Amino acid sequence: MSDVPWGSVLGLAPSFDIFVSDMDSGIECTLSKFADDTKLCSTVNPHPNTVGTDAIQRDLDRLERWVHVNLMKITNAKCKDLHMVQGNP
Repeated sequence: MSDVPWGSVLGLAPSFDIFVSDMDSGIECTLSKFADDTKLCSTVNPHPNTVGTDAIQRDLDRLERWVHVNLMKITNAKCKDLHMVQGNP
């Protein structure tokens, strides 16, 4: 028996948390998970020959492999790239 009523939205939350708990394994950047959204964040030095962009690409590749292994789907229309630069409104 469960303390969660049948059909409760909260009844699925623990199962989903367990399912996505390994998503951030090996991720170098900051990964935020909320419901069906995942955000990958990092600070990148704009000067050439820095490793910041390499770390983001490695993490994107890891996430893509995780999605494939877990038979999930990435909605490309929801994917965004946000650049925040000093002096850029």
